[in-house]
Amino acid sequence: MTVDTTVLSTAAPRRRWWSARTEAGRVWRQPVVIGAIAVAGLWLLVALAAPLLAPYDPLHQTPDVYAPPGRAHLLGTDELGRDVLSRVIHGARLSIPLALTIVACALTVGGLLGLVAGYVRGIVGESIMRLTDLFFAFPQVILAMAVAAAFGPSTTNAVVALVVVSWPIYARVIRGAVLSIRGEDYLNASRMLGVGPFTALRREVVPNSVGPAVVLATLELGNAMLLLAALSFLGLGPRPPAPEWGAMIALGTNDISRWWVSVFPGLAILTVVLACNILGDALRDRFDPQALGGR
Repeated sequence: MTVDTTVLSTAAPRRRWWSARTEAGRVWRQPVVIGAIAVAGLWLLVALAAPLLAPYDPLHQTPDVYAPPGRAHLLGTDELGRDVLSRVIHGARLSIPLALTIVACALTVGGLLGLVAGYVRGIVGESIMRLTDLFFAFPQVILAMAVAAAFGPSTTNAVVALVVVSWPIYARVIRGAVLSIRGEDYLNASRMLGVGPFTALRREVVPNSVGPAVVLATLELGNAMLLLAALSFLGLGPRPPAPEWGAMIALGTNDISRWWVSVFPGLAILTVVLACNILGDALRDRFDPQALGGR
């Protein structure tokens, strides 16, 4: 009896593809991932509907200074009598969009430089990577503090400072993805067919680099929020009385016995960052077949 090797050779890749797809589906059905999606969606809803959800104006001052959590103020009040719950809710309207802006700008700058460094190579690519190494030589927080202090404390300058310190990691990851794609047979075939470098870059290289970029951006979203909170904590971010979570934690350090002033914005940062990290891990498993195969 003869065996049709053609059928076997085509069936095996199909089984592997179906297995990878099934494993990817299992990743998204994990309770931890579902919880992270729910938390991220809830905070996005809070950010969009903050004026409707907040019981008080976040800047309104009342005589109830340092009131503990109770019926009138569910999360208590701060040193100026402002409702902590309202400020945490409005803080989502400020902190989350700023973190998204930082990630989007850093991804754009670092992604473009990484594409050029990986596809062009030569002296141009080496120059870009040496510049990247120079930025990696400085601790992120210290460099962000120096840039923000040089421009002056403000929301815009804090965003610029964090973009400056965040783009190198995108450049390095995207360059690695491009270098792995550069030697693929389909890209060599397109060159032999006369496809120009810019066309090949747009049609083949960029779409195949989206996966690592999305995974890294999701993971870095939490890091951007932490760095923004750190700058605000040090007085280099959004200026008071803006309800930014890092600045709220800084106000809570004036009297640590009034724990609710800093604990609740800290919990807000914790939940958002944790959700972003879990979703980033899930996306990595979704886009990385080797990670799926190793499960």
